[in-house]
Amino acid sequence: MNFLRFFAPVITAIVLFTSLQAHALEAESFTKERFDALQAEGAPILVDIYATWCPTCAKQREVLETYQNENPDSELVILEVDFDDQKEWVKHFKAPRQSTLLLFDGSEQVWFSVAETREDKIFAAIGELLGQ
Repeated sequence: MNFLRFFAPVITAIVLFTSLQAHALEAESFTKERFDALQAEGAPILVDIYATWCPTCAKQREVLETYQNENPDSELVILEVDFDDQKEWVKHFKAPRQSTLLLFDGSEQVWFSVAETREDKIFAAIGELLGQ
């Protein structure tokens, strides 16, 4: 009985903490095959050119996590291009630096931004793409 009395508050705190945590960003590593397939389907795609060491990229990630948490049924597919390891694709997308975001409506690029971290601007671009 003392065991339960001692651990009940600890268990409650753990459950509360984990339920309040934001869900991790749902994104896929960029591959040409996946990008081509999504474009052929006419899918809405966000290409995120990021670096693990980039504070601006971390802020963008927070914004995108918030978007996904607020729009769990969104059809937007996020593909991540690693700035350090996927230079071919950094050049392909003409990204001047990490923290570049691109939106595609199927094969048509509809938005391009560098270092944008304002939630309202990113949400507005995604909303326009998705007709929201």
